Amino acid sequence: MPGRLLAVSDLHIGYPENRAYADSLAPEHPDDWLIVAGDVGESFADVGFVLASLANRFARVIWTPGNHELWTLPGDRVALRGAARYDALVTVCRKFGVLTPEDDFPRWPGPDGPVTVAPLFTLYDYSFASGDATTGDGGAGGGAADDARVAALAAARRAGITPMDEGRLHADPYPSLAAWCADRVAATDRRLAGVTGPVVLVSHWPLSPGPLAALRHPEFAPWCGTTLTDGWHTREGVLACVYGHLHIPRGTRHDGVRFEEVSVGYPREWQRWGSAPPPPRVVLGQ
Repeated sequence: MPGRLLAVSDLHIGYPENRAYADSLAPEHPDDWLIVAGDVGESFADVGFVLASLANRFARVIWTPGNHELWTLPGDRVALRGAARYDALVTVCRKFGVLTPEDDFPRWPGPDGPVTVAPLFTLYDYSFASGDATTGDGGAGGGAADDARVAALAAARRAGITPMDEGRLHADPYPSLAAWCADRVAATDRRLAGVTGPVVLVSHWPLSPGPLAALRHPEFAPWCGTTLTDGWHTREGVLACVYGHLHIPRGTRHDGVRFEEVSVGYPREWQRWGSAPPPPRVVLGQ
């Protein structure tokens, strides 16, 4: 049996049950690869330790950040914010051989030929509007982006929802998350333009608003991606889009393309369905 391309996200190892699960992850074949699509945890040291441990077990580990890795919490010994925090996480990953969105995209040696695995870091800009918010020109910068955030926060307040990113995820040195998002999207778009052949796109946030229809609270939608990436899944050669963030693990199709949500989620969520979290999803291979 050849190795497989596996994927998991939203390990949230701050919970003991989830930490035990992360510690138990192991390949069934020595050539198995593991995608970790963000939200390993909030502590800088914990994120690095878990990714390094997984890299010791799997043939290759590919990581892209979620919002929780980018939080700067008062109790964290690493007080870096924004882009500096992300850059420091990339440095730790490289130390242990974990591939990131800043590295050359690896080629998974599948039985039907190699497939490019592209980890993407694009953030969000409040342009995925819920039905209760008018966010203006999706993906726009400046005043339109500010208006989008104000409208999203107002809708969340009306629904009694508190988006935890606010006050924890910082955009330094950018003036806003929308500005950082726009820069990340532009740089990523240029890199993807050079990819030929079959490709799997990996992002913590869904690249299209299609999966957001399953949200229990649609008011969370503005924190779930950017309209600037909508349509990327229809690029020539895209076999699948792997994502997390929503804590709704499932496989769907949008415009005929596979979307695989690979979230583990919080214990109170996965314990509704069984005594153990869902196993990593097989993206390619048997």
